[in-house]
Amino acid sequence: MAIKLEDFSLSSDVMLKGSLHKVGVVGCGIMGQQIALQTSQYGIDVVFVDLTEELVEKVKSAMSETLDGIINKWGMTAGEKKLILSRIYGTTDFSALAECDVIIETINSSKPGTSLPLRQNVFRKIEENVRPDAVIASNTATLMISDLSSVLKNPERAIGLHFIAPVRDVKIVELVRSLRTSQTAYEMAAKYVKMIGKKGIDVNESPGNISTRMIIPFVNEACEILMEGVASVSDIDETMCEASGHQMGPFEIADRVGLDKLLRWMENLYCEFGQVKYKPSPLIKRLVRAGMNGQISGEGFYKWSNGRKVGKKGPISNLGRE
Repeated sequence: MAIKLEDFSLSSDVMLKGSLHKVGVVGCGIMGQQIALQTSQYGIDVVFVDLTEELVEKVKSAMSETLDGIINKWGMTAGEKKLILSRIYGTTDFSALAECDVIIETINSSKPGTSLPLRQNVFRKIEENVRPDAVIASNTATLMISDLSSVLKNPERAIGLHFIAPVRDVKIVELVRSLRTSQTAYEMAAKYVKMIGKKGIDVNESPGNISTRMIIPFVNEACEILMEGVASVSDIDETMCEASGHQMGPFEIADRVGLDKLLRWMENLYCEFGQVKYKPSPLIKRLVRAGMNGQISGEGFYKWSNGRKVGKKGPISNLGRE
């Protein structure tokens, strides 16, 4: 019997065990795009899944424009941009996630109320199309990983990977374990976070984790100060940046997060804990009802164009001393 050279080699399964080569992103809005770009920048292939081919093309265009903005600030070269985009593949087909080692759900529903059923459905679809050892993660800020993973055949593979915007600048990712998250899934998620230049912060699951529970009262109190006429939007932001060392003040954070998303966070935390500090400010509700959701819509507490602030005065600035 002829002996083949490959008979002496390790199998591909053994060679690849514990390795991480490809990451999936499901729901590629602003946060999904930032995660995809950060991942690809560190040499990892990315597959993103969105609802329609039209959305897939819009996402590709948006990511290209984001990188152009970085190039204009001398943050990278045109050649580096080309390499980053070459590693990112977009589709509407969940089966394209089959070879992914980590898959991150980053959907952003515009419907009022909790997105739990929608996210659970996404988790089911992911599990149907990936390997048994693939880690299924969610970027959710206020929902429980235990609730999301309850629909999985193997809930031990689920974990929270909560990125904080802007992903390129924020150095940490909250690693959120449920009571069922396996050590293997945790180690793979932690490895991924480290591979893309971030530090993982261990968090035992709780609605809001660390960051969101701190941000909500911060924004709500800023709204109270604004409604009392103590100071303007821009002055409140500038004061808090200087006084606390934050990169952004509460109103800019709110606009960048998205006021509609922020409202859902507030409602979820208020429902969970029943504490007034999480109750949505009337200002947030007013802006969301008017479709003024911040950066994504072009207007919120500030006015925005192509992801950048273009004016200090938003529609409620006259409440302060603008």
